[in-house]
Amino acid sequence: MSTPLTIPCPHCGALNRVPAARVGEHPNCGRCRQALFDGHPVELTTANFDTIAGRGDLPVLVDFWAPWCGPCVGFAPVFVRAARQFEPRLRLAKLDTEAQPQLAQRFGIRSIPTLVLFRQGREIARQSGALNAAQLQQFVQAALARP
Repeated sequence: MSTPLTIPCPHCGALNRVPAARVGEHPNCGRCRQALFDGHPVELTTANFDTIAGRGDLPVLVDFWAPWCGPCVGFAPVFVRAARQFEPRLRLAKLDTEAQPQLAQRFGIRSIPTLVLFRQGREIARQSGALNAAQLQQFVQAALARP
């Protein structure tokens, strides 16, 4: 039996314990029965940020963006494709800094897009500026390799 991972549900926020060996088998939430991973970034708000980015065992890559930002809009499809690539090893999430300015301020976001990788609620890496798919993969791999 593999060690269980705690995975917050992106739909209802319930914490789910899933054996690590079964994370790739498309697990569903024990409370709301929806998929824990659906190949799309999770939309973060002040209501769900601490649960999604802070309470689970999986790293969470957050794209801090705004709808008026041209580079952010151009980077969005790359980030969506990355969600399909990296799940379930990594949760991807988007935070609209225009709609959630208090969270942008909390993390000192001064330029967008900015990517912040969290592990159990702690920031472990940050990258400002839009990336192509290869750069994004390189950033994630290098960040996850850190202790």
